[in-house]
Amino acid sequence: MAKVKITETVLRDSHQSLVATRMTTEEMLPILADLDRVGYHSLEAWGGATFDSCLRFLNEDPWERLRKIRDSVKNTKLQMLFRGQNILGYRHYADDVVEYFVQKSIANGIDILRIFDALNDSRNLKCAINATKKEGGHVQAAVSYTISPVHSNESFAKYAKELEEMGADSICIKDMSGLLTPYAAYDLVKAIKGAVKIPVQLHTHYTTGLASMTILKAVEAGVDIVDTAISPMAMGTSQPPTEAIVATLAGTEYDTGLKMDDLNKINSYFTPIREKYIASGLLDPKVLKVDVNGLTYQVPGGMLSNLVSQLKQQGKSDKFEEVLAEVPRVREDAGFPPLVTPTSQIVGTQAVLNVITGERYKMVSKEFKGMIRGEYGRSPVEVTPEFREKIIGAEEPITCRPADLLKPELDILREEIRPYLEQDEDVLSYALFGQVATKFFEFRKNKLYGVDAVNSDKENKVHNV
Repeated sequence: MAKVKITETVLRDSHQSLVATRMTTEEMLPILADLDRVGYHSLEAWGGATFDSCLRFLNEDPWERLRKIRDSVKNTKLQMLFRGQNILGYRHYADDVVEYFVQKSIANGIDILRIFDALNDSRNLKCAINATKKEGGHVQAAVSYTISPVHSNESFAKYAKELEEMGADSICIKDMSGLLTPYAAYDLVKAIKGAVKIPVQLHTHYTTGLASMTILKAVEAGVDIVDTAISPMAMGTSQPPTEAIVATLAGTEYDTGLKMDDLNKINSYFTPIREKYIASGLLDPKVLKVDVNGLTYQVPGGMLSNLVSQLKQQGKSDKFEEVLAEVPRVREDAGFPPLVTPTSQIVGTQAVLNVITGERYKMVSKEFKGMIRGEYGRSPVEVTPEFREKIIGAEEPITCRPADLLKPELDILREEIRPYLEQDEDVLSYALFGQVATKFFEFRKNKLYGVDAVNSDKENKVHNV
């Protein structure tokens, strides 16, 4: 058994999970050279919500952040999270946008793209995988883990094999909700390792309190790489602590080879940053507690808080238990989609509507109709014709790859944004985040000419909650 490798998430998922992705580039820069010396397999440093947060809240250019990180990190691979045909946004984009985004990500310093689809529809990964291969990047194709009557170790292993055949260089088991229990992880890793010849990585969250044990059993089953976060930014809705996993495996056949002295230096740097986040209220103690409801209802922690918020706004907080019971019924009607962005929000909102109107599907959200129509891809189980007719009437469902219906967008977008263009990558920022990107471009231009741009602190505070 080769030593287990570690991907450190402190520059991306750990602060996305704990402090709404508000860590600034300025906070990252002083520790990058030390992170580079540790000997990590990779640093997850970009993608996910970092792009949105840079533009929307931090008045930073996400491309410039990536270039600065790459300038300081000479020896360690940089990794990003990429939502397949959604890229880093919330809709499907035309293939020319996906291809150009991949090209520019790799040109600016990304080595590994972890590419996933919320429905595990491989058609939604095809364009991004091909583009990454063309640019010489490493394709890490992800299996979105979930629990349902139709999901099994065999089905996940079959999907992993399909991804390998599509060109994946490694497979990631993406357990976004902390649902993967230790012994289930052992069996799942064994199943996938038996199906593919490429390395397998495990990404999980501490939300339900299981993640460190889950990693240990996955290691015993032969997983090659695991995601962890340096301890000041670990646990809660983040990943297990790097130091604890390294110490656990030290002196065994799985020894990571990482040195505690090097990790202590990283720990010492992020400890005061954590304290600052706590003092500012950015790090809410609620995200640090173990949330066993995740195991009971198989609902991600973020989805639970969204349900609470929606019910409060309607003055229906007393309906919380009813909504939780309705979520699995809606999910079954919709063909058992894994609950991860955007499907978790779509299913959750529809469950709320079903309960507060007092009649199931009396009111149907536009997004739920889109999901049943097939706009997001193919559900794990085909929706019954009767249910589809109830939701979208006589409309024809989408049975092809959804992106096949999209016309090329890049040239049109480039014309729309031409007055703001300062670098090739700006068209991609605009493609994904429209007015948010335009507002940032205005800020950048004003800053260049010495004009004080007013940062919407009020908006920041609202989103910090």
